[in-house]
Amino acid sequence: MRGQITVDMLVIGSGAAGLSAAVTAAQGGATVLVAEKASTLGGTSAWSGGWLWIPRNPLAKEEGFDEPPEAPLAYLQHEMGGQPADARLRAFLRHGPEMVEFFRRHTAVQFLSGTRMPDFHSSPGCAAGGRSVTAKPFDGRLLGDWLHRLRPPLEVISLAGMGIAGGSDMAHFFNATRSPRSALYASRRLLRHGWQHLRAGRGQHLVNGNALVARLLRSALDEGVQFQLNAPAQRLLRDERGVRGAVLRSDDGEVQVSARAVVLACGGFPHDRARLAQQVPHAPGGYGHFSAAPPVNQGDGIRLGEAAGGQFDDTLKNPMAWAPVSRVTLASGQQLVFPHLVERAKPGFMAVLPDGRRFVNEADSYHDFIAALLAATPAGETPVAWLLADSRALRRYGLGHARPFPFSPQAWLRTGYLQSADTLEGLAERCGIDAAGLRDSVSRFNGFADRGEDPDFQRGASAYNRAQGDGGVTLGRLSEAPFYAVRILPGSLGSFSGLVTDDAARVLDAGQRPVNGLYAVGNDMASVMRGYYPSGGITLGPAMTFGYLVGKAVAAGCRGRTA
Repeated sequence: MRGQITVDMLVIGSGAAGLSAAVTAAQGGATVLVAEKASTLGGTSAWSGGWLWIPRNPLAKEEGFDEPPEAPLAYLQHEMGGQPADARLRAFLRHGPEMVEFFRRHTAVQFLSGTRMPDFHSSPGCAAGGRSVTAKPFDGRLLGDWLHRLRPPLEVISLAGMGIAGGSDMAHFFNATRSPRSALYASRRLLRHGWQHLRAGRGQHLVNGNALVARLLRSALDEGVQFQLNAPAQRLLRDERGVRGAVLRSDDGEVQVSARAVVLACGGFPHDRARLAQQVPHAPGGYGHFSAAPPVNQGDGIRLGEAAGGQFDDTLKNPMAWAPVSRVTLASGQQLVFPHLVERAKPGFMAVLPDGRRFVNEADSYHDFIAALLAATPAGETPVAWLLADSRALRRYGLGHARPFPFSPQAWLRTGYLQSADTLEGLAERCGIDAAGLRDSVSRFNGFADRGEDPDFQRGASAYNRAQGDGGVTLGRLSEAPFYAVRILPGSLGSFSGLVTDDAARVLDAGQRPVNGLYAVGNDMASVMRGYYPSGGITLGPAMTFGYLVGKAVAAGCRGRTA
């Protein structure tokens, strides 16, 4: 690809938000080019759990979850401190179910209902399920050669490159040492994955965000969407009418793309050092914050939008979607971050500060965990915590990147990723934790586990806590030596702060006027939740909804101009 090209819509970025816009516009008759900076497609979406928070979605209604329209909004307004719902939030709630119906009726994107996925908090208006959907598993062979252009699952949280879905899939792996049925299930999954990897170079049974992106990609290819990889956008093309395309850098040189609409979908700024230094207090100079998003997400779309007159919204409650992470050094020497999303809520785990004291309900959401760590860290000090497990919990669930039985923890102990000792005092010495504080905290925690209630932090009290536990149980003693610990640092799954847009995802200038021809979706758009995190899927839900709305608008505009 070189020289010049003309399309109706140029999408910069290939995550779920951008692909949603591309598929919808192409299905409506528009010509579409998706330009991706990286050598693989899918962005952060391909590494995600693949859940979308879409209240009142058609799958839930078909299963009998038909809540009144005002219930989700009541929950959100309570979660957001009573802020009035702006037009964007109302547009998301109104059009989200419509988006799900469009994709399941007209594309290869098919969903599973999350009827057992509760909201994060037990606030007024919360639901114990029925507000979430996720992509159905997908047979990667249906992508043909494009399978190898799909970003594979995040290495540190997959098992030999094999994605593991939540729910029964993950439960079978956790129970493999206790249940013959689960052992057989896990063995078959691993053998199948190994055979596929040997034959095709990667697993072909796709789940979670990998399945979502694969289904969107298959749909885009079916509609004739063009793709250009290794093609970062250098600058936007503008005239007196507004944005009219962009210049891409490709392997063959610069490419000028003329387009009626440009959609910014570059994944926000989780690895933009300059922006992190401005927005994240614990990351002075842009360092000290560790995101699990792909390293190529460096704020390109936001800078392009600002150069065209767009405004960056830095007024959100939190600039990032916080997540606890640990730093992993692979055998190759490469350093990655591991997002701790699962094991914290299981029996036999607890988290402490360097003084040995608990500071959080470990079974709460990943976002709440780091928000609590930041709040508990004195000004000027580096936010650090330790996640602890006894040997029984490690064997059953693993600890971060350290896998459960039958894997041995020795490799992770040798690298220093894991710390271990036969006594709590010995573990405290290895980790630099106050020994007396740790001993007292574990003793108190074990007493709570024996009674089945946590008066300090109410672990296990909410529906979300119980859903994250093991069979509804989250509290369990730390009593079987040796004891283990991994160092927890503040990280994120992506950014919340982004470009100011209207309820049609059009980028707004300083006068709150739309920049003609320019849209922002996904994490390039400032979060409609205003930096709050009320439930899982509140990133991908709005991302695909506004991508859908943009695609519809562009397709309608093309039809209007050619009529």
